[in-house]
Amino acid sequence: MKLAFSTLGVPGLPVPDVVRLARNCGYDGVELRTHPEEPVHPGIPPGERAGVTAAFADSGVELLCLAGYVRVASPGPDGPVLEDLAELVRLAGELQAPYVRVLPGAGDPPAAEADAVAARRLGAIAPLAVDSGVRVLLETHDSHSRAQDAVRVLGPVGHGSIGALWDVLQTWRGGEPPEATFPALAPHLGYVQVKDVASAEDTAPLPLGAGVLPLAGCVSTLTAAGWDGWLCWEYEKRWYPQAADFAQLAGHGREYLRELVAAAPAAR
Repeated sequence: MKLAFSTLGVPGLPVPDVVRLARNCGYDGVELRTHPEEPVHPGIPPGERAGVTAAFADSGVELLCLAGYVRVASPGPDGPVLEDLAELVRLAGELQAPYVRVLPGAGDPPAAEADAVAARRLGAIAPLAVDSGVRVLLETHDSHSRAQDAVRVLGPVGHGSIGALWDVLQTWRGGEPPEATFPALAPHLGYVQVKDVASAEDTAPLPLGAGVLPLAGCVSTLTAAGWDGWLCWEYEKRWYPQAADFAQLAGHGREYLRELVAAAPAAR
């Protein structure tokens, strides 16, 4: 498996410094939080876009994903959502990022209605994703936090450029063990976000292995099935400024994940 980290753990850090941190700590790639308060977002000019591409190309570190905040199941007209999503997909294509992350964000509508809205919008963006060489991943989050929720959207879309991002915290909080999540998401799975927390109520980020999430079970489930994609550590420093600095934990986190992978059972 390849290892990455999210820049949610290093809010506002310039891209060259992000790439340097990844390279120095032995990570294969980076998930870029894509938001106006960060160095990378759809509003940056062409010169800055070229600088981002060059920073990754010169380092050997891969740009894994643009983690955006488009909410594809949100109430309201499709137009503004599709416009934001198209901007994000085009940016990912220009920066040569293989994935774009979107969130469900359905709010209060009935599940069937929210599912239909999300499927319609993801289906509409699929041709542009193909043209851009990008795969749009629906994260297991908020209104669709479990695999069984996400597949209600992804199944009807039925398009190879639309997939899933497995956030281990969210499926666990939803009562779904890894051995149930993975089979459901497997046909759609882009990559996996890992993290650790003290409890379902206390979700401040902890060093990997210091909390209660079933990370060993997750990795074992993946390796037993022969899955060899990306694990991305999403350390939520942006939402918990009192948390320890990610840079001090990054090296240990990489080693912890490598040990989990090495100890996991081989594919059957």
